[in-house]
Formats: sequence, structure tokens, C-alpha cells
Amino acid sequence: MQEAMIALSILGGLFVLVLFFSGLFTVEQQTRAIVERFGKFSKIAGPGLNFKVPLIDRIAGRVTHRVRELEIGVESKTKDDVFVDLKIAVQFFVHESDEAVVAAHYKLMNPGQQISSYVFDTVRALVPDMQIDHVFAEKEKIASAVKDRLADIMERFGYTILQALVNDIQPDAKVKAAMNQVNASARLKEAAKNEAEARKIRVIAEAEAEARAKELQGVGIARQRLAIANGLKESVEACSEAGISPEEATKMVLLTQHYDTVTAVGANSKATVIMLPYTPTGMSQVGDQIMQALVTGDEVAGGLGDHAPHRPQPTPSRTKSEA
Repeated sequence: MQEAMIALSILGGLFVLVLFFSGLFTVEQQTRAIVERFGKFSKIAGPGLNFKVPLIDRIAGRVTHRVRELEIGVESKTKDDVFVDLKIAVQFFVHESDEAVVAAHYKLMNPGQQISSYVFDTVRALVPDMQIDHVFAEKEKIASAVKDRLADIMERFGYTILQALVNDIQPDAKVKAAMNQVNASARLKEAAKNEAEARKIRVIAEAEAEARAKELQGVGIARQRLAIANGLKESVEACSEAGISPEEATKMVLLTQHYDTVTAVGANSKATVIMLPYTPTGMSQVGDQIMQALVTGDEVAGGLGDHAPHRPQPTPSRTKSEA
């Protein structure tokens, strides 16, 4: 009899130990456990090792405080009758207060479905008042409206809305192609305008450069002629001092200039043959012709007087050249 009592005591002790250990449970970090007693809320168990009364208490559920993200696709029509697909990402979490944990567990059966419903309602109330271009430009406004609406509603259920993001906006394929075409046309127009402006700048710069070059060329020619005239004057004066008459000196200088001209023509032009009367008589005729041209020019200018219009002096006759 005594042995039977001892055996029962051992069995009873083992049963109590089993019951005790069955009441122990652990809760993960960033998680709360809901403990119910006979179907009624009893307490909230925090992270770590916890105890519940065996056979009386039970774990009704666990609520995580980690941030979750729910991506929702919404189709809506814009003000200009274009259908667009928007992807809205909502980031939310349960606040760590006991009231928020209880509300999140008992007040909402499916929080994801609840959030999706409010996102649909908010987007479809806002997008139909926008043009398709404004939908892209005002995506921050859409995200802000979704966040404000959800934050006010979901707070009652213990959920905090961290952020709402418009991740993607996709219009109909034909509308998208048309928008790309419009953008491409605008860029081509701008490129053509820039090219025309650049061409205009180049033409003006070339014209200014050409005008400046001609101006400098004229200055150079004028200085060259002045230098030639001064040289001729000095040559004539030097010949006069040497006892040569001015007419003969002038003739000699002009012939020298004539020879230089012939030399330059032969060296620089494409002429292969130059026909000139280079006999003593021919050279004398060339000199006489030059002097006669100068004398004739002076007589004509003197006969007309000061009221006569200015005429250039006749140039010496030139010989013909064959290319």
C-alpha cells in the first residue's frame, strides 16, 4: 500500500512538471503574443520566455512590429479619358503599445485587404481629375493623399502608415507610344532650331571675317602703292642728281617696273608664253608708249580743270599672253 502511494506521488509530480513546462513559451523579438483565457483576452506576452496557465490559457495569435510592405495595382481613368495602371506601395507596422496590439489583432481580420480598399478609393477619387501628363508630374501628390487617408483610418486599428509610394505609372501602350512620338518631335524641332542658330552664327562670323580681311587688304594695297610712289620719287631724284633728265629717269624707272611685272607674271601665273617686243627698237617703243600714256593723261586732266570728275590715269599698254 505504501509503495502504491509512493508510485502515485511520483506520477503526480511528473504530471505537474509536464503541466508546468507546457505552460512555458517563448516570443520572438519585435513580436507580441496574445494570451486568452477561456476565449477571452487575458494578457500580452512580450519577447522572451513567458508562462501561461496550462489547460486554461492559450496563445490566440502573434502580432509583429516589423515594417511590412503591401504593393497594390490600381487601374484608373484620367480626365482626358486615358486608362493608366498605377502601382502603389504602402509600408506599415503595428505600434508597440498594448492598445495598438490588441486593436490590430481583434479589430481587423485582413489588414492587407482593408488597406487595398482604401488605396483603391483614394486613387480613383484623385486621378480622374488629372490630365495624363499631370498624373506623372503629381505622383507625389497622389502618394501623399494615400498616406494621409490611410494614416487617419488605420490608426484606429493599431496600424501606423510609414510611407506610401507610387512606384510605377503605365498608360495604355498606344498612348505611351504617342507620348514618346510627341516628345521625339519636340526634341527634333529644338535640335533643328539650334542647328539653324549655329549656322547663322557661322555665316555672320565668316562675313565679318571676310569684311575685315578685305579692309586690311585695302589698307595693305594703299600702303604698297604709297611705298611704290615714294620709291619712284626717290629714284627720279637720284637720277636727276646723277645728271639724267627727269624724262629719261622716269622712263627708266617705268621700264624697270615693267620688267619686274613681267618677271612676276612669268613666275606666278600659269602662262607659258609671253609675246613682247624685246628688241632695242621694241623696248624703245614700249618706253615711248608708257610716257605717251602719262603725258596724255596729264593733258586731259589739265584741260578738264578742277570741275572735271576724277578719272584714273590710263595704265601702260600690256602685252598679250597665251596660256
